[in-house]
Amino acid sequence: MNITVCHGVRFEFTAQFLPPVYMLVFIIGLVANGLGLRSLLHNWKKQKIINVFVLNLGVADILYLLTLPFLMVYYFMNSTWIFGDVFCKITRFCFNLNLYGSIGFLTCISVYRYLAIVHPMRVRGRLTLTHSVTISVIVWLLVSVQSLPDMFYTKTFGNKSVQCYDTTSTVYVEDYLKYSLGWTLTAFCIPLFIILGCYGHIAVVLWTMKRIDKVLKQRSLKLLFILILLFSVCYIPYHVFKNLNLWSRVLTKQGKCHKWNNGVYIAHQISRGLVCLNSALNPLVYLHANENILVQLRRLLQGARQMFTWAQSWTSTFHPVPGTQTTYEL
Repeated sequence: MNITVCHGVRFEFTAQFLPPVYMLVFIIGLVANGLGLRSLLHNWKKQKIINVFVLNLGVADILYLLTLPFLMVYYFMNSTWIFGDVFCKITRFCFNLNLYGSIGFLTCISVYRYLAIVHPMRVRGRLTLTHSVTISVIVWLLVSVQSLPDMFYTKTFGNKSVQCYDTTSTVYVEDYLKYSLGWTLTAFCIPLFIILGCYGHIAVVLWTMKRIDKVLKQRSLKLLFILILLFSVCYIPYHVFKNLNLWSRVLTKQGKCHKWNNGVYIAHQISRGLVCLNSALNPLVYLHANENILVQLRRLLQGARQMFTWAQSWTSTFHPVPGTQTTYEL
């Protein structure tokens, strides 16, 4: 079939932007999650019920971080995937498990924090470690079921220069847009509304009731700030621009090219870089249990600035060959 190509879309931006971001997230993410998990296990008895969710959050992060070296090779080689179709699907599946698993466990943490502050007497002694483990298993199952259809879409394209799509090829983009919208509603919007509801009620309680412990107030406000940071920086832009870019591809397939195609494409690539930052930012959740890790993370970030500068200058030498890409590389 003939596929319309909208000229003026800067496909080379992906290879210039994502590799240094992935390298930065890989380094900071592994170290931060390592420090966070060590701190978590060291202070396990203090908040072991919520710590089950935090532990699963760390596992989801590490699962995704281990796939980043393969994606860095992919973009360094001008979007040429050399690891096969099956591993391409596994890599994308790990990303989805991390993304929606993180959202799921952050939702669980928020609900537990809500119950502990707003309904402390009702839940005292009723929330056990077994409940947390059971809920964690359910979250993994739900996320897997929601992400599984993505595995059945075509993920690779080309014979000599094989691409590994984040979504799917242009042939199936209409169906994928419908799936993506439903996925966004169930796996992102609903958890977001639950979190907003929980912390909206928590905010009212914290402002109106003076008997709330100050330490509990500080931890709740800190966790609220972290969640606002994660959703505003990582999750919301990604879901907005992912679906806009899919819609743009549908219009392009229909022969309709618009001036904003390039802007949507660039914004989507930036949002892809931002959403993977959740693997480096999620360890901030450990902060409400251990203050000492903040100092360690601050030192780590200072060293990461120099690493990012070096990575950006190194990857600037890798430029895609003009005219080699004829489809949206997602």
